[in-house]
Amino acid sequence: MGKSTLLRSLSGVQPVLDGEISILNTSLKDLSPETLAQTISVVLTEQPISKNLSVTELIALGRQPYTNWIGTLSKLDKEKISEAITLVNLELLKGKRCFELSDGQLQKVLIARALAQDTPLIILDEPTTHLDMYHQAYVLKLLKKLTTETNKSILFATHEINLALQLCDKLIVMTKDFVHIGTPTELINKNVLSSIFPSDLIYFDNASVSFKIKT
Repeated sequence: MGKSTLLRSLSGVQPVLDGEISILNTSLKDLSPETLAQTISVVLTEQPISKNLSVTELIALGRQPYTNWIGTLSKLDKEKISEAITLVNLELLKGKRCFELSDGQLQKVLIARALAQDTPLIILDEPTTHLDMYHQAYVLKLLKKLTTETNKSILFATHEINLALQLCDKLIVMTKDFVHIGTPTELINKNVLSSIFPSDLIYFDNASVSFKIKT
C-alpha cells in the first residue's frame, strides 16, 4: 500500500484494504457522509475541478456539507469563505477564474477550500507536486502557519523531506520495512532518517539536519 492509498483510506475516499480506522473514537465506516465531510477535508493531487469557476466559487464548494439542498450560502457560510480567503491571502485573486492561475496559486485556492470546509482535520496528498522550490517552501510554510492560526491538524504526504524536517511538528516515516512516528529531533536521535535511503548515494547530515548527496 502506498502513501496515496493510505491517505485516501484515512479520509474515507476509498475502502480500507485491511485494519480499522477510527476518528473521534468512532469507526470511520460508522460515520455518515455528512459527519465525515464535517470532520475531514481532503486535497488530493489530481482532483477533478472545473477551472471555469472563479476562485471564490471554488472555495465556496467547501461549504457543501453545511448548505441546504439547493446550496444556498448562509451568513455563516459566507463568513467562513471570507476567513479562508484572508487566511491564505487570496484577496487579490478571488475574482479570477481558476484557469488563469498558476499551479502554486491553484494549490493555495484548494487549501482555502479545505479551510472553508472548517474541519478539525485536513489531509493533503503531495501538496507541493508540480511546484518549484520557492512555491514548495511557500505552501509548506503556509500549512505550518495555518495549524497555529486555526488550531487544526494538518496531515500531508510529501517527498520534500528536507522541508518537512524544518516545518513539521511530527513526521511519519514509512518504508516497506518499518513505520516510525516522532518529532524530527526524536527521529534524528534514533537514527531513523539515516536508514531511509541507500547509503551509497544519499546520507543524512546531522550537522545541517538535512539529506545530502555523496560527492
